[in-house]
Amino acid sequence: MSTPEPQNDRLPIGALLALAMTGFICILTETLPAGLLPEIGQGLSVSPSWAGQMVTVYALGSLLAAIPLAIATQGWRRRTVLLTTIIGFLVFNSVTAMSSNYPLTLVARFFAGVCAGLAWSLLAGYARRMVTASLQGRALAIAMVGTPVALSLGVPLGTWLGGLMGWRLAFALMSGLTLILIGWVLIQVPDYPGQSAARRLALRDVFTTPGVRPVLGVVVTWMLGHNILYTYIAPFVSEAGLASQVDRVLLAFGVAALLGIWVTGRRVDTHLRGAVLLSLGTFAGVSLLFAIGSRSAMAIYVGVFIWGLTFGGAATLLQTALADAAGNGADVALSMNVVVWNGAIAAAGLLGGLLLDQFGVASFPWVVLGLSLLSLAIASRAHERGFPAGARHGDVVAGH
Repeated sequence: MSTPEPQNDRLPIGALLALAMTGFICILTETLPAGLLPEIGQGLSVSPSWAGQMVTVYALGSLLAAIPLAIATQGWRRRTVLLTTIIGFLVFNSVTAMSSNYPLTLVARFFAGVCAGLAWSLLAGYARRMVTASLQGRALAIAMVGTPVALSLGVPLGTWLGGLMGWRLAFALMSGLTLILIGWVLIQVPDYPGQSAARRLALRDVFTTPGVRPVLGVVVTWMLGHNILYTYIAPFVSEAGLASQVDRVLLAFGVAALLGIWVTGRRVDTHLRGAVLLSLGTFAGVSLLFAIGSRSAMAIYVGVFIWGLTFGGAATLLQTALADAAGNGADVALSMNVVVWNGAIAAAGLLGGLLLDQFGVASFPWVVLGLSLLSLAIASRAHERGFPAGARHGDVVAGH
């Protein structure tokens, strides 16, 4: 049954946590194979490197599908789109759990990535729509909490369970979680109509909307710098003698990221610009700390924790700024964010690999420092549209 637009200032916690659970499943589905490559390779009779392509094709599915599917489903009822993505995870994770055929597994992983691309383009707009404008940032912070939880706790837990009981059972457990989520969405999440044809904007119109390109520029530079460090965290911290403590380093990052998203949720609606500039400036400072103290275990742990604080709220801040700038084109703009964000992850893997081979890990902090300062400059210049000063005045995503 359709639910009217919110008329009060209460956060629908149950519904927002259902969206967070969707994000948790997206991240866990994407990253679970990374910790189980030898077991998956043995089960599918391929090498670990070929098993690693399960992550690659998932990312490819997200990149290719996000924008066209967001545009194609603009007129659909919102809960129908959400349930379609969740059911897709149920089907394709189940196929992955049961398949003993490598090509079939890759096909299932690709289409799981397609589901993720659509989900990520939907979640932010859906969360914003459930509340009045003054609470949109806090609502989005709750809806995004599944991401740091999955990265800090879900992936190690899934890897441990997969190693203990087999990788197929790990994917089967994902399907079980998805079944629970379907019921949760049907009970808790309100339904809204899709965007009317008269209010839909073309892709080019959304991209050229004032404020959209600067926000996307910050996304690509911030995420490129972040992921160069995050992807190659193991060789980087090894310089400080922490090769055997990578899991602890990542846990410190994850705990700090959870704290960061909580702080962001309390500040995003009133101090979005300040939060973005402070996060980027602090990240630049952490990069300098890493450059100077890369051989100090204490400097690494302190830096990683502060880094996690600055990154925890990044998705909330950037998606809020992007949706505010795009107005009626918010869903299309957020699908662009999916492509740019994932493209930055892929580019970071390539660039980081080149830096590692040519200049060693000592080059990472200096490159990241340059990228974070560039990102800070873009955000600073976008003071009228993109990252305006003062309290947010964005409206609920229009036309939904």
